[in-house]
Amino acid sequence: MNAQLFALAIVDGISYAALVFLVAVGLTLIFGVLRVLNVAHGSFYAIGAYTTASVGGAIFAAGASPWLAFPLMLVAAVLVGTLVGGPIEKLLLSRIYHLEDVLQILVTFAVFLMLEDAQRLIWGVQPLFEATALNQLGTVSLLGITYTVYQLIFLPVVAVLVLVGLRLGLRRTLTGRLITAVTEDREAAITIGIDAEKVYLITFIVGASLAALGGALASATTSIVPGMGADMIVLSFAVVATAGLGQIEGAAITALLIGLGRSFAVYVWPELQVLVPYLIMFSVLLVRPQGLFGGIEARKI
Repeated sequence: MNAQLFALAIVDGISYAALVFLVAVGLTLIFGVLRVLNVAHGSFYAIGAYTTASVGGAIFAAGASPWLAFPLMLVAAVLVGTLVGGPIEKLLLSRIYHLEDVLQILVTFAVFLMLEDAQRLIWGVQPLFEATALNQLGTVSLLGITYTVYQLIFLPVVAVLVLVGLRLGLRRTLTGRLITAVTEDREAAITIGIDAEKVYLITFIVGASLAALGGALASATTSIVPGMGADMIVLSFAVVATAGLGQIEGAAITALLIGLGRSFAVYVWPELQVLVPYLIMFSVLLVRPQGLFGGIEARKI
């Protein structure tokens, strides 16, 4: 592999890892607090992408400033997390926390199927694409190869800001400390007066918004089609399992590892590009069943 292809694989891998991280960290945050492995999480990613592309296409066609593409992504992510994720947690998931893990997965899978059908009903099956944000930032040349600034700089910076923001938020803010308390011992937290149900709702909305943000950012780089949520949730499960459930920093490192592995496979051995993330997961779990950064935990019986 020459230097140009090597650099291209690195950039592609990092930009893709940034998107995967946003979805995976939302998934691991929800699991870490609620202890629910939410299969429907990939639907928030897809709905975030569809919402950004459809609303963006409408307002830019009406003459709005193209720079609005960036705040639109954040607004769309928050709206999806709040208006779609909030009711799902409040009306459904809050009723199944006491059920066995298998039943919880089946319920969230049913939600995923319903959200997939809702996407087809609202947006149809034709691909959508809205690249205003990508075009606004232009391109830059590196080693003789032209890259978009959006993928080279913007996406990784957003991922790093989310990682730092989550960690500081959990450690330095009152809400973050409440979330940590509920995560460590829900019964003790309730005993001292913490509203665990409110903490669960806030956590789920934040996690869903992160997934939707990943979709919103992806809307500028890829065609939005039915089934994209399923592809992303499977890959996110691979990231979360490889890192260890509930590991935020671990999800970032593992997303980078899997993103780079997939990217190099595209340029070196394209037939394995789909398989590489799961080969990495399989290899790690053979040696460390709890994940790269996970620990063995005692379980209440």
